[in-house]
Amino acid sequence: MTAVLLVVAAAWGLAALVAVRGRSGRSGPAAAVFGGLAAVHAVAAFWPPAAAMLPAAWLGYALTAPGGRAGSTTRRVLPAVAALAGLAWAWVCAAQGRTPAPGALVVAAVVTAGLGVAGLAVRCRRAGPAARPALQWIAAGGVLAAGFALVVLALHVLVGAPDDLAPWLVASLALIPLAETFATARATVRGGETALIESIVVTGVAGLVVAVYLVVVVGLDRAPAEGERGVLVASIVAAMVVAVLVLPTRQRLLALASSLVGRREVSAEEAVATFGARMSRAVPMDELMLQLAESLRATVAPAGAEIWVGADGALTRTVSVPTRPPDRLTLGGRERVVVGRARIGGPSWSSVWLPGLVESGYLRVAPVAHLGELLGLVVVRRNTDAGDYTEDEERQLVELARQLGLALHNVRLDSALQASLQELERRNAELQASRLRIVTASDESRRAIERNLHDGAQQHLVALAVKLGLAEQIAEEEPAEVGEMLAELRADVRTTIAELRELAHGIYPPLLRDQGLAEALRAAAARSPLPCTVRVALPGRYAQEVETAAYFCCLEALQNAGKHAGPQARVTVEVGADEPGLWFEVRDDGVGFAAGGDHVLELGHGFVNMQDRLGAIGGRLAVTSVPGEGTTVRGSVPAAPLGAGKGVSRRADPSAVAG
Repeated sequence: MTAVLLVVAAAWGLAALVAVRGRSGRSGPAAAVFGGLAAVHAVAAFWPPAAAMLPAAWLGYALTAPGGRAGSTTRRVLPAVAALAGLAWAWVCAAQGRTPAPGALVVAAVVTAGLGVAGLAVRCRRAGPAARPALQWIAAGGVLAAGFALVVLALHVLVGAPDDLAPWLVASLALIPLAETFATARATVRGGETALIESIVVTGVAGLVVAVYLVVVVGLDRAPAEGERGVLVASIVAAMVVAVLVLPTRQRLLALASSLVGRREVSAEEAVATFGARMSRAVPMDELMLQLAESLRATVAPAGAEIWVGADGALTRTVSVPTRPPDRLTLGGRERVVVGRARIGGPSWSSVWLPGLVESGYLRVAPVAHLGELLGLVVVRRNTDAGDYTEDEERQLVELARQLGLALHNVRLDSALQASLQELERRNAELQASRLRIVTASDESRRAIERNLHDGAQQHLVALAVKLGLAEQIAEEEPAEVGEMLAELRADVRTTIAELRELAHGIYPPLLRDQGLAEALRAAAARSPLPCTVRVALPGRYAQEVETAAYFCCLEALQNAGKHAGPQARVTVEVGADEPGLWFEVRDDGVGFAAGGDHVLELGHGFVNMQDRLGAIGGRLAVTSVPGEGTTVRGSVPAAPLGAGKGVSRRADPSAVAG
């Protein structure tokens, strides 16, 4: 027994040393408790009456674990009372020159174990994320100690060995300080959950093997003979080894077989680690999300994984494994903010903010967001018999959602860039076509001016020259007829002046230059074959190119209405200004036509001319028409009125109406 107590004392001394080197806020109290246990066991090894203090020392440890802090009055009073009782018992035994009675020690140990387990259970329910791994390590040590004791008892019953159970049962307690050592060390503190699971598996398998052999022995209705005991012990050990190793071996063999046939299941950590690499390999986003959902299904979501994607609060189930029918979620403004800022949500949180996702089983929802904007959801599910999600699994889901949010944000940027490039290509093609049309129109305009001058004013001037020659001859021969000839010449000059004025109006109307859009449009409306109303409300004059573009577009629209609206139609011309700039609208109530959409290039040469004029100064043109209801031509130019002192003429009268 002395050697066993020294082994347990050494185990507690190691735990105390690791706690001191941990240098955390709890290392001091924990090291003190561990050191006290080591001291009590060492003293009991050499002074048997001190064994009476062992139950009190273990009770103090159990009620202050983890960290060595009691935390409540009850947890401080009980160890103190037990310590006083242990000291009194040890003093009585020493005075009588005997060791504590084994039966009394067993009773005290059972009471201590019951109180300690109850105290640890209460603390487990209240423990936070930081304390939970340490408690799991302690529980793992306790479970292994219980399993070891169970095997020792079974061997004693089956084969009669060991003869003395006490040293072996005490030796099993060394597993608890070893567990505390792992719980305190920084490198192993996070492995408490795995250690607890494995310890339960090992202890359960050992209990099953022992129970089977006890049934076999009872079935034989006799104790094993001397020669059978060795075989029985060997078979028990072999069965326990096989039972413990069968699951890890099966997993390794499955992994080997899967790798040989080209199939490999990744863990959740690998899914997180490889997701970024797959993002950088130009994998299509749909395929990437499907791979992610399959990885989640194989690791943390055996009941299914889903990925929802959308924008502006409208989310659609894009990928689901196993396949589920399409569905849609619509979130309000408040829900979008709350969900977008959340880290991860469980069933209770989801029932409040995402009630459409809640089903039976364990659920986790990781919002996919970037810069506070909700882009989607990662939803994983598992059945209730599979257990709830661990902190590591939740952390991996959050990391996957973060990476997926970055990927979706990049996809949106790529889509916007592609749309911008396509729009730029379209604008470039339109610009090239517009330049060609402008050059062609300029050439045609020059030829038209040349033709009008040649066929109109030039002919009148030639005729005037001829008549002036005739007048000179007549003045010498028949002076009485000179007056009639001069009157005819005066009429021809007036006709020539009128034609030149009309030609000048077609190039740039003087009214537009001198008095602005209001007067120029009223003059144009007066020449229109259809009744025309003009309303102009502008804060002042605009740049020459802006007024010119607006005037000729309105003139072109008036001419089109005169040709196509019908003899009974009426035309209204409105010009105004708003925040972006100047706008105009020419509408008629004529026959209209079936417009092929908003694409102006399909509507005719006149509309193309208007679009080119406005496009040259950054403006836009829209044409809408309904058969039987008329046509509306609306244009806008981003421009600001000219300031005072820059040659501005009087303001146009907003109430100016011509008809």
